[in-house]
Amino acid sequence: MVLTMILLGVLYVVFLAVLWTLFQSLFVVVIFFGVFSLGQLFFSDRLALWSMGAKEVDYNEYPDLYRTVERLAQQADLPTPKVAVAETKTPNAFATGRSKKSAAVCVTTGLLDTLNEDELAGVIAHELAHVKNRDVVIMTIASFLSTIAFLVVRWGWLFGGGRGRGGRGGGGIFVAILASLVVWIISFLLIRALSRYREYAADRGGAQITGNPAALAAALVSIDDRMDRVPTEDLRAQAEMNAFFIVPIGVGVIGRLFRTHPSTERRVDRLLAMERELEGR
Repeated sequence: MVLTMILLGVLYVVFLAVLWTLFQSLFVVVIFFGVFSLGQLFFSDRLALWSMGAKEVDYNEYPDLYRTVERLAQQADLPTPKVAVAETKTPNAFATGRSKKSAAVCVTTGLLDTLNEDELAGVIAHELAHVKNRDVVIMTIASFLSTIAFLVVRWGWLFGGGRGRGGRGGGGIFVAILASLVVWIISFLLIRALSRYREYAADRGGAQITGNPAALAAALVSIDDRMDRVPTEDLRAQAEMNAFFIVPIGVGVIGRLFRTHPSTERRVDRLLAMERELEGR
């Protein structure tokens, strides 16, 4: 994860140097999207819950779920996050929020119907590990560069209306768009690599919270199996939340090729290896 973040940082510096050298006016765009990214960071929790149609619930509505979240948050030395439930057959869960105090853990009704008590605890612990690791903040910062690069690739031609000094305005725009395309492709791949590493870290962190890696492994398998029985229309409608979900929705060949998560098989193998370590084998 450290290596990936360093590569993203180097890419970030090179890209901004290219834009600033060629078109100093684009610095305003960078500032604008910096403000945009901050807005995304501060409101991402509400947007994520809203996009899933999730609502915050209290102890009286889901006492067992609320007790489980509260207990695991204490074990993880975290403030109790908000608890939300989304009415959907898709079995999944996610955490969001820019800080430990503003975090929310959301589960779907499909997940509650699929998992037993230990498996559900494993999933919630995984999401609490994301909160503890501040993954929402990290991924938002990491995706900022990709957002800027995509903006220049898509709209850079608008800045080529005039000709720069020496008559090189059009050529400069072309270089900026080409550089942005390269940066966007590289950052796209690096962000997905970073996301996969952070899922491994959350799996391990969640298993340490519960002390039961096998339960989380069983939960991942159950979610994966149940996903095949969810209507395709529901899966496609929720695929945009893949980066948040504990198990992503694989829609089509391209979606599976550029997954934000490691394969369930690899995650299960690592968790079972951790289980054997804990048993002293």
